[in-house]
Amino acid sequence: MSDIYKVALFEEEGFQRKKCSQCGRMFWTLDLDRETCGDTPCDEYTFMGDPPIKREYTPVEMGEEFLNFFESRGHSRVSRYPVVARWRDDIFLTIASIANFQPWVTSGEVPPPANPLVVNQPSIRLNDIDNVGRSGRHFTLFFMGGHHAFNTKKKHIYWADETVAFCQDFLTGTLGIDPSEITYIEDFWEGGGNSGEDFEVNVDGLELATLVFMHYQVENGKRRELPLKIVDTGYGIERFVWASQGTPSSYDAVFGSMITTLCERAGVHPPPEDILCEHSRLSGLMDVESGRDLAMLRSKVAEKTGMNVEEIDELMSPLESVYAIADHLRCLAFMFGDGITPSNAGEGYLARLVLRRTLRMMDDLNLQEPLVELMELELRQLAPNFPRLDERKSYILEVVDIEERRYQRTLERGKKHVDRLISSLKRKDKSKLPKEELINLYDTKGLPPEVVKRVAEEKGVKVEVPEDFYIQVAELHSQPELEEERGLKIPKAKLKDLPSTETLFYSNPYQQKFEAKVLRRVGEYVVLDRTVFFPKGGGQPCDRGILRAKSGDYEVLDVRKVDGIVVHKIGSSNLKANQRVKGEIDWKRRNSLMCHHTATHILLGAARKVLGNHVWQHGVQKGTERSRLDISHFKRVSEEELWEIERLANRIVLENRKVDASWMDRNEAEKKFGYALYQGGVVPGKEIRVVNVEGWNAQACAGTHCVRTGEVGLIKIMTRERVQDGVERLEFASGEALLTALQEQDRRINEAADILRTDPESIATAAQQLFERWKSAKKKVESLRNRLASLQTAKLQGGEEKVGDLLVIHKIIESADVDELISIGEKIVEENKSIVVLLGTRNGSASFVAMAGDKALDLGIDCEEIASKAAKALGGGGGGRPEIGQGGGPDVDKLEEAIEIGFNLCKAQQKR
Repeated sequence: MSDIYKVALFEEEGFQRKKCSQCGRMFWTLDLDRETCGDTPCDEYTFMGDPPIKREYTPVEMGEEFLNFFESRGHSRVSRYPVVARWRDDIFLTIASIANFQPWVTSGEVPPPANPLVVNQPSIRLNDIDNVGRSGRHFTLFFMGGHHAFNTKKKHIYWADETVAFCQDFLTGTLGIDPSEITYIEDFWEGGGNSGEDFEVNVDGLELATLVFMHYQVENGKRRELPLKIVDTGYGIERFVWASQGTPSSYDAVFGSMITTLCERAGVHPPPEDILCEHSRLSGLMDVESGRDLAMLRSKVAEKTGMNVEEIDELMSPLESVYAIADHLRCLAFMFGDGITPSNAGEGYLARLVLRRTLRMMDDLNLQEPLVELMELELRQLAPNFPRLDERKSYILEVVDIEERRYQRTLERGKKHVDRLISSLKRKDKSKLPKEELINLYDTKGLPPEVVKRVAEEKGVKVEVPEDFYIQVAELHSQPELEEERGLKIPKAKLKDLPSTETLFYSNPYQQKFEAKVLRRVGEYVVLDRTVFFPKGGGQPCDRGILRAKSGDYEVLDVRKVDGIVVHKIGSSNLKANQRVKGEIDWKRRNSLMCHHTATHILLGAARKVLGNHVWQHGVQKGTERSRLDISHFKRVSEEELWEIERLANRIVLENRKVDASWMDRNEAEKKFGYALYQGGVVPGKEIRVVNVEGWNAQACAGTHCVRTGEVGLIKIMTRERVQDGVERLEFASGEALLTALQEQDRRINEAADILRTDPESIATAAQQLFERWKSAKKKVESLRNRLASLQTAKLQGGEEKVGDLLVIHKIIESADVDELISIGEKIVEENKSIVVLLGTRNGSASFVAMAGDKALDLGIDCEEIASKAAKALGGGGGGRPEIGQGGGPDVDKLEEAIEIGFNLCKAQQKR
């Protein structure tokens, strides 16, 4: 037994250490007759209808009770952290209160913001999302009350004895729980790269808290002692609320009035309380964690109540959906309130997953109200206690409204995709949709599995939806993919014993020349004791330039930083340690990069002012001619918004504000500037370099910058595009590079004016006139094409060949274009659903089109496969859909062969 489990309180109060007769775990209790550990499924819930806590609490009241208790015992209250973990690069969401302090505080690198401290942290875990509403105790977002102490070798705060004593005092003294009902189960906890012994604290079958004594770092499955001993506790605020009210489920206790409202609007009638209690009690005993035991749970409840399974399911399923919707609304309010933008990647993907699951359950309940109205109700309840959510109300409601409409469009488009997929499966004699395809449809098309199942089974294809489907999807997207450093071909071990490089580019970003001593040469790389060369990082390219030595001049091709050591790639050389060199950077390049990097900060500040604080830097790449800034935003940036961003950015330039770059204590920087510091990504260290554009934008940033905004010159957004769902790209130029870009733009305008035979000022009018003439000509061409297509159609009809149960037309139409071939094929297929049309044309290169009617598709025809294989004969490629395929290639002489390949495939596909 670990000494950690030998707690002074246990000896003083007469606790007995016992082995659970059910699970075999060791636990401590004051009840000498107890044989089981007190946790489910070894013990059933006994608090429903008989709460062990002396008064009823709401979640807010319980959170305050917890905070006040520990504040009165020497802990500093710390404000909650955002639910999106901006300070970490290994997780997207804040999953526990200790996550606030990983990895910097827990590693000993950064001191905690207070010691000891207490926080009531909203935490999000989606690894149980399919169980929310069913189990009676799972939430997507829950409040974790955490009191933490960080013990060092020099300063001991407290450890296991005090932690258990605090817990016992809070449970018995403050909440009035009978001491004999409390059990402390010995266990071992691991998470976030740390681990240690723990106690699970249980009352009446319900685990209320976990007391972890973290003192290990886990790397590659191996444990090593941390420099700190950390008390990491997690008190489940919602579970304490449930235990105080003794309701049939935790959702009734936590969401009370919202549950009532949702039931009324959805026409859901809650089951009798005895059935609800039995359902919750048995779900605890069965330990329904994955959702896969739901059918068994229903069976057990039916057995206990004398009802049949169908009746229990009919009673419980609608209420479980109501419970889950109430939970998801609160989760989404915090997600969007803390600045998450829905997207198809990262935390945005996870937010969209929760939102679409909510909409799907609303559909199941036939709940007609728009989601935005329900969110407004939720925000009204949360606002008094969470003012930040009230401040972000307009953003939250707008993004919910847009996402709901986007979801409806997704369903409309997606159902057609499922139709085609099912037809393809049936042609291949497959009667079941693979689970991987179900996940892929959700990932790529946004289609909920329930919708896929409904569409597929109408067409006779079986679909089994895993009951933990959303858990599986969430796990696929729960952690960022860390980028690997590419291009550096030097083993870190070769640099291990070298001191950190003196970075002259920080002390004076305007310094162009320097002298230094060679510390080591490793292949093509050289390490100096000091350097002006900026290494690649933070979206800023490295400096280029020259190193001069007695043996010759060396061009610096690349510069990287590895664990504080700057390495310069110069190719082959005979430089040796202790040799003196002189360096000079390409100043024009550096100056342009400094201007563009500073402009990036200014532009980001302007985007956040115009679009809202939810805007986050999604990616950035600085260049010497142009730079790009990718920002998160839930809809397209309008022209008016773009102009306002540009106007504000240039106002900051003209005001010539100070740009201060200085090293700050991490805690002080976070306290002063918040987590928007990490717009450019997470930076390591106790001290971080903060670049602060005076009164405008502050970021942790390792790049080089101007010292005044006026040096940037004019900032002009040159292009704007949607690079992915939820991400807008702004490409811009500044300084001398902008002058070059504007001159090039003028040159193109003048060229266009010459072509249009007008002056630059009249280009818009001339272009409009040309466009109108083009539209008129296009209509005439389209009319002629249709007439030609009709003539060709009439000419081709009657020339069909019988191939099995099909009719096939295969013909080369010289000098036609692909649109003509498609138009001809559409007319023929429209008149005869059992026909396949294979058409080719030579018009500089060879083109091929295959089209099939519905009855031909039912017989197994796949035009995508036909077009792809026929196009290979033409030396090219092809593709499409089962009903239409097209391709082409340069080998015009092989067109007859391609048509023949298509014809033979019509025979073969029918036989599969």
